[in-house]
Amino acid sequence: MSLPRALRLITLILLVAIAVPAQAETVLRVFIGGAAQRPDLFRTLADRYEASHPGIRIEIGSGAATSELQRKYLSVLLNAHDPSFDALMLDIVNPYQFATAGWIAPLDEYFGEEKQTLLADGLPIYRRTNLIKGRLYTLPAVTDAMFMYYRKDLLAQYGIAPPQTWQELENAAQAILKQENNPALQGLSIQGAPIEGTVCSFLLPYWSQGKDILDSNGKLALDKPAALRSLRLWQGLIDKNVIRRHVAEVKTGDTVNTFKAGNAIFAINWGFAWGVFQNDADSRVKGRVGIIRMPAVQGGEHATCLGGWQWALSNYSRNKAQMADFLRFLASPESVRFITLQGALLPPYLSLYDDAEVQAVIPWLKDAKPALLGAKPRPLTARYAQVSDVLRISTSAVLAGSLTAEEGLEDISRRLERILR
Repeated sequence: MSLPRALRLITLILLVAIAVPAQAETVLRVFIGGAAQRPDLFRTLADRYEASHPGIRIEIGSGAATSELQRKYLSVLLNAHDPSFDALMLDIVNPYQFATAGWIAPLDEYFGEEKQTLLADGLPIYRRTNLIKGRLYTLPAVTDAMFMYYRKDLLAQYGIAPPQTWQELENAAQAILKQENNPALQGLSIQGAPIEGTVCSFLLPYWSQGKDILDSNGKLALDKPAALRSLRLWQGLIDKNVIRRHVAEVKTGDTVNTFKAGNAIFAINWGFAWGVFQNDADSRVKGRVGIIRMPAVQGGEHATCLGGWQWALSNYSRNKAQMADFLRFLASPESVRFITLQGALLPPYLSLYDDAEVQAVIPWLKDAKPALLGAKPRPLTARYAQVSDVLRISTSAVLAGSLTAEEGLEDISRRLERILR
């Protein structure tokens, strides 16, 4: 081949290379909150997805340690129609607000009949939380709830059966406290500071009476007599020294530390606490912890507060179809099983509760399931942040003794009517 001809051929190849650029890479960005949501494990799943989907790169963003701070951060971004994140991991209390504001997109067109399969295996309550006005807006990531932890050794020592009602818990706590005669030991630790956990503290005995805050149309349906009984139940346990008088200062971590130190007979807390009690080097209750369904009011139902995290698709994503496919992968039973096994996080799918390998990793799973089947969502409203503020602040004030139960009820009723009218 002559030199001029060779030069012409090289020039032609270069021109073709310039005219046909390499396939562009699609970057998908996912927000996964703080360390408690285990972005490290979801990074492993993202790596697997990338390996089987050439041209897709996934970036995981995280930040803000609490659900409240995460909600505020994401609210600012999404209110500005910011496309920074294609998908979001949301605390289960947030999707209704985000969907109503138009911040997250419905998933029906990407999932079709698949959504029925996911909902069929999920906890029954997800049929209320994942579907908003009949449309699928979120997919399950991990589940959680508030559980009643108790000292198996102390109840066994005194021949006391795990309580099924609040009255039985009161009797059990008083009997053990009298026998132990230990000033450091308290009967029951709950959250009473003006935090999200205190919303659940108000709702637990209220729900047990078969009542809810909202009706089926999302309108205020506060049952005042039931709400008053809920507040009086806690006041009664304080007056009888089952709950300590400083309860209005108690936060989630305080309850965990008190029980872990062996200084509580009963404690209400989220699912993560089990691992702390069993695995922390300084835990004094290893091997002595039991879990039961939340006690009921006399003649009432067992109800607990649903927690956990959900996947949502940002309405401002520029790659909705690609992101929906990745969410399908994340919400698959195989991916959820991986997260469950590696992180010992409670799975949202009922079939995994009968999985022998999962049971080996989370030995208290059989006890968690009955409690989860009685889990209820906090009020599903676009104004949940304001509702939460009312319930936590007023309940905390009653527990502190700065408001009577009657005054606390009137405060709750008046403020909710203004917010939800």
